[in-house]
Amino acid sequence: MATFFRLTLILASGILILMQINSTASVTFLSMIICIGMFGSFIGTLAGGGGLITLPAMILLGIPIHYSIATNKFSSGIASFSSLLILLRTKEMKWEQIKFIIIASIVGGGIGALIASLIPEKWLNIVAIGLLLFAFILSIQGKKWYSDIQSVNKGHMDERSSKVMSFFIGIYDGGFGPGSSTFSILYFIKSNYTYVKATQMSRVLNFGSCLGAFIIFYQTGFLQWDYAIALATGSIIGTQLALKIVSKIPLQFAKWLLTTILILLVGQVTWQLF
Repeated sequence: MATFFRLTLILASGILILMQINSTASVTFLSMIICIGMFGSFIGTLAGGGGLITLPAMILLGIPIHYSIATNKFSSGIASFSSLLILLRTKEMKWEQIKFIIIASIVGGGIGALIASLIPEKWLNIVAIGLLLFAFILSIQGKKWYSDIQSVNKGHMDERSSKVMSFFIGIYDGGFGPGSSTFSILYFIKSNYTYVKATQMSRVLNFGSCLGAFIIFYQTGFLQWDYAIALATGSIIGTQLALKIVSKIPLQFAKWLLTTILILLVGQVTWQLF
């Protein structure tokens, strides 16, 4: 009941803000963006690849690519921030544990956004295919998905390696996006975290990289606030729903979902190349 009330309040708040913006978009159009945000964020929280849903969907709605990217970074960052606040409030995470991840991913996300604006899109796609294939190999070889270690969190991160990984995943997320949460989930699982904890940590990293990238994209002027608020509203709801049920998802299903998302991501990027 508390979750339902919170999600209803989030939706009502988003609608109230949209009413104050004096948007030229129709109610139907903005409702579609909210639904896109909900579905994309729900899938993205559980297995990564939310950008595979939100970016193409917004482009299909006729939103220009630059506005779509900036809007997606804003909404993803807001959704991850809402998750971070809840995790800190419930003491499932401590600020001392995650602050270095956030800082490294903010820097990485900003650099990634700068790189994306300077190099050809085709080069980005080639790099993305290599990274996604690497993530796919890691996922199918991840024996810890089936071991009892996943029932108890025994994760231990080396601070230096975590900073490096957060920085590079942040660069990828800021410059390309789809699959970044998948990479971070796999990394934290490889660090002996449970699937649930790895999912939570990926939200932390995603917040930092989206914030860094959004700062850069905002400076370019590619942001339409009605689209951004609508997508963010849906993304917050989708993320909260996913975090609510993630502990109830069988590990076998989680592995299948993660692998499927990776295959779709590789297929999408390859299709864009040719």
